[in-house]
Amino acid sequence: MSNLTNRREFLRKSTAAGLSLGLAASTPSWLRAAQGASAPSNRLRVAVMGTNNRGLDHIEAISGIEGVEIAYLCDVDERALAKGVKQAATLGLEPKALRDFRRALDDKSVDAITIAAPDHWHTPMAILALAAGKHVYVEKPCSQNPHEGELLLKAIERYGRLVQMGNQRRSFPNMQAAVREIQGGVIGKAYFAKCWYDNNRGSIGHGAEAAVPPELDYELWQGPAPRRPYRSNVIPYNWHWFWHWGTGEALNNGTHEFDVCRWVLGVDFATKVTSSGGRYAFSDDWETPDTQVIGWEFGAEKAITWEGRSCNGFPTEGLSRGAYIYGTEGTALLENDNYTAFDRKKKVVRSLQDKPEGNGTDLRSASGIRLDRLHVKNFVDAIRTGSALNSPISEGHKSVTLLHLGNIAQRVGRVLNCNPSDGHILGDDAAMGLWQRQYEPGWAPAA
Repeated sequence: MSNLTNRREFLRKSTAAGLSLGLAASTPSWLRAAQGASAPSNRLRVAVMGTNNRGLDHIEAISGIEGVEIAYLCDVDERALAKGVKQAATLGLEPKALRDFRRALDDKSVDAITIAAPDHWHTPMAILALAAGKHVYVEKPCSQNPHEGELLLKAIERYGRLVQMGNQRRSFPNMQAAVREIQGGVIGKAYFAKCWYDNNRGSIGHGAEAAVPPELDYELWQGPAPRRPYRSNVIPYNWHWFWHWGTGEALNNGTHEFDVCRWVLGVDFATKVTSSGGRYAFSDDWETPDTQVIGWEFGAEKAITWEGRSCNGFPTEGLSRGAYIYGTEGTALLENDNYTAFDRKKKVVRSLQDKPEGNGTDLRSASGIRLDRLHVKNFVDAIRTGSALNSPISEGHKSVTLLHLGNIAQRVGRVLNCNPSDGHILGDDAAMGLWQRQYEPGWAPAA
């Protein structure tokens, strides 16, 4: 059944029965266009959720796509919201600013949202948006724990909307070519991949309970997470390093290169997962590893490793991040949108290097707004035309779950044996207990 057929069936059912949470869906832009609507009505109206860091990149990427209007900017912190408003103004945009994203979901004219909120909000926010009839672009990781990814897949099936994860390398032209060529045999049979991420992050120190800043709606910031007192060294960024809200460097940055490795090797869920490492660089409140090596085995045929060093940025293989793919007849280096293949004698047999136009000053984000925009535009095109998403959650969930399993292996301190059909941990109830989290009463997401 085609995407458009699915969407028409969803529209028929939702018109008759309504959506959960009492939120009705409007006729979306892709259907108006299919019905021959005029150009003005074919504008896609988008709300950006989270404007403190990555959300600013969303604003800039969206602003360069013709026919897309940013209707709302949403953030629970007035200081972050001000950053978003300023960013939009520099681009000639005047979206409405909201502290409560749910008010944007109430607007029937909003077609889609992008999510750049903390990890613990990614799945719950996405499901609320789907129930409100919106399409969703959600930053990696798509979930804070493996169970949430499963819930998100169920919600997509129930509500018939599109969800793309922000692992933007799936839309990079040279990465797409690299995958085709490696799978086509340019380095023989590819069987092993290693990827890495290096940074020079400092200590977060020892925080203390403190009064909530008046600009912050801390209740809504916590949302689905069980309540904890506000502490001085968690918001706006350091929540990444606490298991209660974040997912560590493995999912903060490891998602990108690991996903490329899994994509290239053509593997799904692993049979064995290991992890070694710890918090070594500093003695402070940081809980997740600052140094970690995760290994995945996919039966007896293929394997991947990821190495993360958050607090020692000495480059691996001369690069702060990247991936090597090893095959029976050669090796390939993948880095951002650059691809080089070598034969067994180390001779370059293929090279595709990204060459930005102009002076290349589009690098506000790690990969560059120009390249980020390709991924967002793929999302927009899929909504408008029914074309395929480059990173649907059915794929994003696999990569994210495998990284979650690496963190679970780290936390329980042992090898995990897993079901290759869905990633579930076999014969280890304690480890499987970390498959999902506890929620604040009344806030648990439900598909």
